[in-house]
Amino acid sequence: MDLYLEIIAVVLGLGYLFFLIKEKIICWAFGILGSLVSIFLFYRTGLYSESILYIYYVLIGIYGFFHWKKSLSANKQLPISDFSLQTYAYLIILGEILSLLLAYFFDVYTNASMPYLDAHTTIFSFIASYLEAQKKLASWKFWIVINAVTIFLYAKRDLNLYTILTLIYLVFSFVGYFQWKKKLLPKIAVTPHS
Repeated sequence: MDLYLEIIAVVLGLGYLFFLIKEKIICWAFGILGSLVSIFLFYRTGLYSESILYIYYVLIGIYGFFHWKKSLSANKQLPISDFSLQTYAYLIILGEILSLLLAYFFDVYTNASMPYLDAHTTIFSFIASYLEAQKKLASWKFWIVINAVTIFLYAKRDLNLYTILTLIYLVFSFVGYFQWKKKLLPKIAVTPHS
């Protein structure tokens, strides 16, 4: 049964990523459904932080859908944007602090598998997902690192299809980054310098 659910989650995850790169609102439906399946699977394998992460993915999927829909209702697409190095630094420091706190909790109070690595991928995925819903180019930069680390995490837990999916996510994180950057650059080029 787990293998079939993993296959379903992988197919939904690929659909999500494909439509996200294309900036299609249907991506959120794929993401929500795939996340619901994943919650159950990660709980069964002892990756509790990942289960929490996928609960968050359901919530951010709902938020993303309505946030993007609001822009479409106003007859304009939510624009891709980015932010300063200072904001990057702030997010990394915040993510590191929250990761260590979550890891400590799971290390001390549960039988979680690899709590420190799991907590880091979870917290930084929270950050990247929110940035994704805001159409921030930075989301792809975070995903590149997160996906690279997550490949190792899933492989260690013998989640073979999720490992392959995350490898595909890693490749498409680069694709998404360059696609969104290409759309952002013309806006930057026409902005007057101050």
